[in-house]
Amino acid sequence: MSTQTTTPTDPAPAESRSSLLRLYLGRGVLAVAWALAFAGAHEDVDAVAITLLVVYPLIDAVSSLIDHRALPDGSERRITAFNGVLSTLAAVAVGIAGAGGVVPVLHVFGTWAVVSGAAQVIVGLQRRGPELGKQWPMLIAGGLSFLVGVFYNIQAAGDEPSLDVLSVYATGGGVFFIAQAALLGWKTRQLRTRTV
Repeated sequence: MSTQTTTPTDPAPAESRSSLLRLYLGRGVLAVAWALAFAGAHEDVDAVAITLLVVYPLIDAVSSLIDHRALPDGSERRITAFNGVLSTLAAVAVGIAGAGGVVPVLHVFGTWAVVSGAAQVIVGLQRRGPELGKQWPMLIAGGLSFLVGVFYNIQAAGDEPSLDVLSVYATGGGVFFIAQAALLGWKTRQLRTRTV
């Protein structure tokens, strides 16, 4: 009886790295672009600000859907599906919360950041390995998302709640996604060099 092993020249792991690289890079660039747009549009929680607030979790929902379709059956795929559903619900909830102003928006974003950050950490831990690297940017980003979400809920209950923090959150998340894409690109080049 023989067993099949995965080597750096196998097309499936290479394709997995390539698709994740594109997904992470696109997700990161969109997050940074969103942060720039929101930074100039949130002084008043008006229709433009609420639209942007709804768009951000939808970016995450679409990214989760794309990721989900590329994954084999298993716990990682189920967690990714959960995160996609969670982000869709967050988009609806933040749209409704926007009518109430800054405080409910911070509570919704904070709750979403806590749960989605925990899910991101779990997925990052499952993806660690020789083919996809150690996933440090994703693990750090997920952990920070969890902590920042707690902070948002505390801030919402304070005297001076502000949506300024959301642009910082999106920028940080975008940078970590771009960093993970860069690491995957470096990993791909490293494995190709070994096979030459």
